[in-house]
Amino acid sequence: MNVTNNNEIKSTIALAGLQYVIDPEIGLNIVDLGLVYDLYFDEENKKVLCTMTLTTEFCPMGDAIVGDTTSSLESSFPGYKIEVKLTFDPPWSYDSVSEQGKQYLGM
Repeated sequence: MNVTNNNEIKSTIALAGLQYVIDPEIGLNIVDLGLVYDLYFDEENKKVLCTMTLTTEFCPMGDAIVGDTTSSLESSFPGYKIEVKLTFDPPWSYDSVSEQGKQYLGM
């Protein structure tokens, strides 16, 4: 779980909220799954950009996960515009899962 960011304090707040966004097929949160790649906070325009991935490009729960991610960030940063950008470069792999996530998954 190596999330890049431009504001360590706000990133910590964002990631704490994103711990409650669960991939419904796997049952693990998107932070421990390693789906969140980058959090960028634009203070001048009051905007949060979250760059993330999904376990597969054709994840059937992708829209729900992106929606829940957006809602979580809106709750953590009221008054900010939230943008969630999906990328598949690099593609997700089990190597991205945190140690806690690996324990949860029995890896």
